[in-house]
Amino acid sequence: MSDCLFCKIAKGEIPSNKVYEDEVCYAFYDIDPQAPVHFLVIPKMHLASVAEVTADNAAVAGHMMAVISKVAKQMGMVSYRVVSNIGEQAGQSVPHLHFHVLGGRDMTWPPG
Repeated sequence: MSDCLFCKIAKGEIPSNKVYEDEVCYAFYDIDPQAPVHFLVIPKMHLASVAEVTADNAAVAGHMMAVISKVAKQMGMVSYRVVSNIGEQAGQSVPHLHFHVLGGRDMTWPPG
Protein backbone atom coordinates (compact mmCIF):
# COMPACT_ATOMS: atom_id res chain seq x y z
CA MET A 1 0.00 0.00 0.00
CA SER A 2 1.77 3.14 -1.21
CA ASP A 3 0.45 5.63 1.37
CA CYS A 4 0.77 3.40 4.46
CA LEU A 5 3.03 4.85 7.16
CA PHE A 6 4.27 1.47 8.37
CA CYS A 7 4.89 0.18 4.83
CA LYS A 8 7.10 3.23 4.30
CA ILE A 9 8.94 2.59 7.59
CA ALA A 10 9.49 -1.08 6.66
CA LYS A 11 10.92 -0.01 3.28
CA GLY A 12 13.25 2.52 4.92
CA GLU A 13 11.49 5.48 3.29
CA ILE A 14 10.73 6.97 6.72
CA PRO A 15 13.43 6.83 9.40
CA SER A 16 12.92 4.77 12.55
CA ASN A 17 14.98 3.46 15.44
CA LYS A 18 15.35 -0.17 14.33
CA VAL A 19 15.28 -2.99 16.86
CA TYR A 20 15.22 -5.97 14.47
CA GLU A 21 14.72 -6.80 10.81
CA ASP A 22 14.45 -9.91 8.67
CA GLU A 23 12.78 -10.79 5.37
CA VAL A 24 9.30 -11.04 6.94
CA CYS A 25 9.08 -8.33 9.57
CA TYR A 26 10.58 -5.17 11.00
CA ALA A 27 10.72 -4.00 14.63
CA PHE A 28 11.36 -0.46 15.83
CA TYR A 29 10.99 1.67 18.94
CA ASP A 30 7.70 3.51 19.38
CA ILE A 31 8.01 7.29 18.94
CA ASP A 32 5.61 7.84 21.88
CA PRO A 33 6.64 5.14 24.36
CA GLN A 34 4.12 4.10 26.99
CA ALA A 35 6.65 2.09 29.00
CA PRO A 36 10.42 2.14 29.55
CA VAL A 37 10.68 -0.45 26.76
CA HIS A 38 8.16 -0.03 23.95
CA PHE A 39 8.73 -1.31 20.44
CA LEU A 40 6.51 -2.33 17.54
CA VAL A 41 6.76 -5.38 15.31
CA ILE A 42 5.22 -5.04 11.85
CA PRO A 43 5.05 -7.35 8.85
CA LYS A 44 6.72 -6.15 5.67
CA MET A 45 3.64 -7.25 3.72
CA HIS A 46 0.63 -5.02 4.17
CA LEU A 47 -2.15 -6.41 6.35
CA ALA A 48 -4.53 -3.89 7.93
CA SER A 49 -4.84 -5.68 11.30
CA VAL A 50 -5.20 -9.04 13.01
CA ALA A 51 -8.67 -9.13 11.41
CA GLU A 52 -6.96 -9.79 8.06
CA VAL A 53 -4.96 -12.79 9.28
CA THR A 54 -6.14 -15.91 7.44
CA ALA A 55 -4.95 -19.48 7.02
CA ASP A 56 -3.04 -18.30 3.93
CA ASN A 57 -0.98 -15.64 5.77
CA ALA A 58 -1.01 -16.91 9.38
CA ALA A 59 2.66 -17.91 9.13
CA VAL A 60 3.51 -14.19 9.04
CA ALA A 61 1.74 -13.54 12.35
CA GLY A 62 3.35 -16.64 13.87
CA HIS A 63 6.77 -15.47 12.73
CA MET A 64 6.10 -12.07 14.32
CA MET A 65 5.33 -13.78 17.64
CA ALA A 66 8.61 -15.72 17.43
CA VAL A 67 10.46 -12.45 16.74
CA ILE A 68 8.81 -10.82 19.76
CA SER A 69 9.99 -13.69 21.95
CA LYS A 70 13.52 -13.60 20.51
CA VAL A 71 13.95 -9.83 20.78
CA ALA A 72 12.46 -9.70 24.29
CA LYS A 73 14.93 -12.37 25.44
CA GLN A 74 17.83 -10.50 23.81
CA MET A 75 16.76 -7.37 25.72
CA GLY A 76 16.58 -9.29 28.99
CA MET A 77 12.83 -8.85 29.28
CA VAL A 78 11.24 -11.60 31.37
CA SER A 79 7.86 -9.92 31.78
CA TYR A 80 6.16 -7.83 29.10
CA ARG A 81 2.85 -7.13 27.41
CA VAL A 82 2.02 -7.67 23.72
CA VAL A 83 -0.88 -5.60 22.36
CA SER A 84 -2.59 -5.37 18.98
CA ASN A 85 -5.45 -2.93 18.52
CA ILE A 86 -7.97 -3.77 15.81
CA GLY A 87 -10.01 -0.84 14.51
CA GLU A 88 -10.37 2.79 15.53
CA GLN A 89 -12.61 2.13 18.56
CA ALA A 90 -9.89 -0.15 19.97
CA GLY A 91 -7.26 2.55 19.45
CA GLN A 92 -5.66 1.45 16.18
CA SER A 93 -4.25 4.63 14.65
CA VAL A 94 -2.23 3.08 11.79
CA PRO A 95 -4.13 0.58 9.61
CA HIS A 96 -1.21 -1.86 9.28
CA LEU A 97 -0.89 -4.96 11.45
CA HIS A 98 1.44 -4.27 14.37
CA PHE A 99 2.17 -5.60 17.80
CA HIS A 100 3.20 -3.27 20.61
CA VAL A 101 5.68 -4.85 23.02
CA LEU A 102 5.79 -3.03 26.36
CA GLY A 103 7.93 -3.76 29.39
CA GLY A 104 10.12 -2.36 32.11
CA ARG A 105 7.29 -1.39 34.47
CA ASP A 106 4.30 -2.90 36.22
CA MET A 107 1.29 -3.23 33.91
CA THR A 108 -2.21 -2.62 35.20
CA TRP A 109 -5.39 -4.49 34.34
CA PRO A 110 -7.76 -3.69 32.82
CA PRO A 111 -5.60 -1.79 30.36
CA GLY A 112 -8.01 0.91 29.33
